[in-house]
Amino acid sequence: MARASFNGRRFVIIMSAMRTGVMAIVMTGFFAGMTGCGYTTQSSLLPKYQTIYVSAFKNHSKEYDLAAPLTNAVIRKFTNDGRLRVAPYETADLVLEGVVLKYALRGLTYDKKDNVTQYICVITGGVRVSERQTGKVLWEAKDVTGETSYYTRASGQSSDRLRGNAEVFLATVRSFSSEEENRAASEALEQLASEIFYRTVEPW
Repeated sequence: MARASFNGRRFVIIMSAMRTGVMAIVMTGFFAGMTGCGYTTQSSLLPKYQTIYVSAFKNHSKEYDLAAPLTNAVIRKFTNDGRLRVAPYETADLVLEGVVLKYALRGLTYDKKDNVTQYICVITGGVRVSERQTGKVLWEAKDVTGETSYYTRASGQSSDRLRGNAEVFLATVRSFSSEEENRAASEALEQLASEIFYRTVEPW
């Protein structure tokens, strides 16, 4: 009986070790898959690109107070990330130039009196990133967008949120008649800055 008990314990130990080995293999494959799916801090840009100059954005939209917050947000993205260091024009490998092309609102939901209770806010920009010394364009687009939605005061719902952004870093736009729209414009600019940043450091 004692021998049977010993063999039983040994069997349990062996099975436990096998399960541990299987889990190790599974976790190794899992993390390898994560690495292959873009979970990396390495840039897909050529190694020769180390620095970038961000020119002040221009504003060709009908609204004001959009260009400066966008410029600051784009610079902050690169500074916090570190894959491309922000540098003066004279020493930068790359130059980023951009313009705010359009600000648009579209009604999403309405009340019984056909008043808009929720808007979608879309800001469209044009961007070009090029080599400073040669002028070679790495990427260029006139349809880069940032968008968000917000509730009007008539809806009775709060839009006091910023999805995926740290509010402490976000300068609020002050050019619109309601605080709800100002905050929505700020968030749309933040989303636009993120899109510009990712298209630059991860072009492939």
